[in-house]
Amino acid sequence: MAAIRDNSNQKLDASNKLIQQLVKEHQHIVFANSLGAEDMVLTDILRKKYPNIGIFSLDTGRLPPETYTLMQQIEEHYQFKLTLYYPDTAAIETYTRENGINGFYHSVDLRKQCCAIRKTEPLKRALNGQDAWITGRRRSQSVTRTELPELEYDETFGLFKANPLAAWEEEDVWAYIKANDVPYNALHDKNYPSIGCAPCTRAITVGEDIRAGRWWWENPEAKECGLHTGTTSAL
Repeated sequence: MAAIRDNSNQKLDASNKLIQQLVKEHQHIVFANSLGAEDMVLTDILRKKYPNIGIFSLDTGRLPPETYTLMQQIEEHYQFKLTLYYPDTAAIETYTRENGINGFYHSVDLRKQCCAIRKTEPLKRALNGQDAWITGRRRSQSVTRTELPELEYDETFGLFKANPLAAWEEEDVWAYIKANDVPYNALHDKNYPSIGCAPCTRAITVGEDIRAGRWWWENPEAKECGLHTGTTSAL
């Protein structure tokens, strides 16, 4: 693994120690890869050092073309099959018939309903039977994550939840990516620091918060998709 900045190396060591702790204490662990820059750092770490930890992504059906390209790049670069989970077709049909294909723009409640169908329900299936799951969330990503612990118990899904990159800054993420030649979403080079579904993601301008491009029509306090808004307790 290529060397990076001293401060970043210290954070990398701390991240590895947390993952090692998970592996020691739990048998069934998965990584929820949302295919952002942080998640690509964790993909690289896990495939190189912890290949027995499963990696999955949620294909919402509304992802940008660049994200699907990255999925293929991941499989070719790391020589493994990325497990994909899809939303229930009947639930999507009902939602769009009642609210329109882009009904999520009309209210926060309708947006969260869409996220629940396309993300939360598939996530529940992905986490079924697991002891712990790993995410790429960082404290400095948004106002909703400033108190993010490295390890917590997710009471909503009934398993442990690890955030190995919680203390990392954006520059740490990109230092790792560049030092280790990690594939990443091409939208990051077009001022998309945070990438989700295509209709809910836009590029940001200079000076904007890195999460400003996600659900930009909503207040910052509402900007979570439901995957991480359940009851948790820090450990």
